[in-house]
Amino acid sequence: MIPDQMLPGIFAALMGIAILMYAILDGYDLGVGMLLPVDNESHRDTMIASIGPFWDANETWLVLAIGILLIAFPTAHSVVLQELYLPIMVMLIGLILRGVAFDFRAKVRQGRKQDWDMAFKVGSFMASAAQGFMLGLYVMGFEMSVASIWFAFLSAIGVVAAYMLIGATWLVMKTEGALQSQALKWAKKALRFCALGVLLVCAVNPVVSPDVMNKWLSGNGLLVMAVVPPLCALCFIQVWRSLGHSEVLSDVRCHRPFLYVLAIFVLCFVGLGFSFYPYVVPGQITIQESASAPESLRFILIGAMVVLPCIFAYTVFSYRVFRGKVTELRYY
Repeated sequence: MIPDQMLPGIFAALMGIAILMYAILDGYDLGVGMLLPVDNESHRDTMIASIGPFWDANETWLVLAIGILLIAFPTAHSVVLQELYLPIMVMLIGLILRGVAFDFRAKVRQGRKQDWDMAFKVGSFMASAAQGFMLGLYVMGFEMSVASIWFAFLSAIGVVAAYMLIGATWLVMKTEGALQSQALKWAKKALRFCALGVLLVCAVNPVVSPDVMNKWLSGNGLLVMAVVPPLCALCFIQVWRSLGHSEVLSDVRCHRPFLYVLAIFVLCFVGLGFSFYPYVVPGQITIQESASAPESLRFILIGAMVVLPCIFAYTVFSYRVFRGKVTELRYY
């Protein structure tokens, strides 16, 4: 029997896993969407083919994370959605636009196909920027001041760059020839902005929150700070080195940039999670205060133990089936 006091922590961990999986999996396909070239239909087809089997299922993790927030932490759910109502609407409009554009590009006459490709691109930008804006407001504790809004806009740029980076490294791994060469250039440009964004969040986070500063300077905090930032910096260096100076990468090396960027996402998430735990709403509500009744959490946990392995199994299966280099996009 799981003790009552452990249940909120378990659901916080499950929600954290869902958010991290969404940021990684939907992050790369949002990045690919934002990178769609205006003047090369062949490259657009190949790029969309590289995410075609995965992009819709990747959003399952977002639904799971919001579902856990709603049923396990209902008080926090109402506060978060109230504070982030407008950017959430922008994100949803962007995701809907992506879905519509993905289907319609295959059904319209040839001359109109580019219009829907650009709609897919715009929807990807909207969803990515909205997520970055929400992250900035969250880090600032939902404070509505001029400084907070400016930081949220800068955070939006940082998340857009991060998604472009992981999207570009995905293309490096999945494509060949001229498109892979172009993806290498995209990745190198995005890497600089992504690194700047991570530094900015690390610098602002302890300044705006004394609690975060105190936590970083505590015993466990010093240990985390001694491990996470150096590892993150090392991963950034390894991404730059793995991208190399050649026009294309061999099949043996092409997966390395993506794996290093994936490690950066994980390390940044660990740093943010450590900074704000046990708060689910920074400085306002802890996971214990906002958690549902223990009886409800136990019942929900049974369902989670069934659903989560199924989602993981499907994800692993789909990526295994469609592993390797992307082939020509076909509609049947």
